[in-house]
Amino acid sequence: MTKTLQGTPPIIIGHRGASGYRPEHTLAAYELAIDLGADYIEPDLVASKDGVLIARHENEISETTDVGNHAEFAQRQTTKIIDGETKTGWFTEDFTLAELKTLRAKERIPEVRSQNTNYDGLFEIPTLQEIINLAKAKSTAVGRTIGIYPETKHPSYFQSIGLPLEEPLLASLQANGYQGANAPVFIQSFEVSNLKYLATKTDLPLVQLINNTGKPYDFIVNGGDRTYADLVTASGLTEIAKYAKAIGVHKNLLVPRDSHGKLRLPTSLITDAHNAGLLVHAWTFRNEDLFLPLDFQGNPQKEYELFFSLGVDGVFSDFPDTAKLVKLTL
Repeated sequence: MTKTLQGTPPIIIGHRGASGYRPEHTLAAYELAIDLGADYIEPDLVASKDGVLIARHENEISETTDVGNHAEFAQRQTTKIIDGETKTGWFTEDFTLAELKTLRAKERIPEVRSQNTNYDGLFEIPTLQEIINLAKAKSTAVGRTIGIYPETKHPSYFQSIGLPLEEPLLASLQANGYQGANAPVFIQSFEVSNLKYLATKTDLPLVQLINNTGKPYDFIVNGGDRTYADLVTASGLTEIAKYAKAIGVHKNLLVPRDSHGKLRLPTSLITDAHNAGLLVHAWTFRNEDLFLPLDFQGNPQKEYELFFSLGVDGVFSDFPDTAKLVKLTL
């Protein structure tokens, strides 16, 4: 019997697609994730200049596209402060969708995933609508429902420049038939206020993302003292349960690591969250030793076995096939 909140097998979330095998946030990565067993595909959403939602890890796109090779866009390079960090590069909000469609994706961490550079230059930046179309087409093709798990990236920032993410996201989901608390969609955010706002506008499932350091950026904007650590207290989880269905947590909050990268004893967070009625989705699972705890070097399956045994309700994975392999043994 599984220890998940609902007694059902944990879901596999294709983190930015099957980003261990293809450049992230491309239709090719999402499709491969589905083929390898993902139940949900996860696009990080940012906005174009003309307000179209597209999938990129960040609104600064020099690390994930060939924009730096486009002479016609050289003058668009600029420096901005995004969530308190100074960044220099090219930003999605300075390009129309038509301009963004002339760019091609590239591997974000080529020093780790050199094999993925073979696909550099092949794939476009996808829109949310294209990702939804893929999920629906693949659901029909494979005979199981493929969900989508969009993240609103830097929502306070996009709100501040007049390109809010929430309304176009909800409009798109509604137009595509996603409705109700059991719809195959989770909307996630590292900020709190935009999730609370979304909770007043939709009954679609919401997910509070929680990092193992720092604080939500909207807390900084509002001058609050609370941090992510406050969100995982009993009172914090009770508050989250009023507007969200799940927490998406850095896995070190569930099983911490010592200074050498060796695992320590699990915390009570999964049990605490379940007691508050919240699902727990853990991120991010990757096969490379660079990311694995010292205990599981060369054996990423063992990491999944540990977290599944603790009762996580879902895992964000760059390698959905590895997650599926272990899930089949539950």
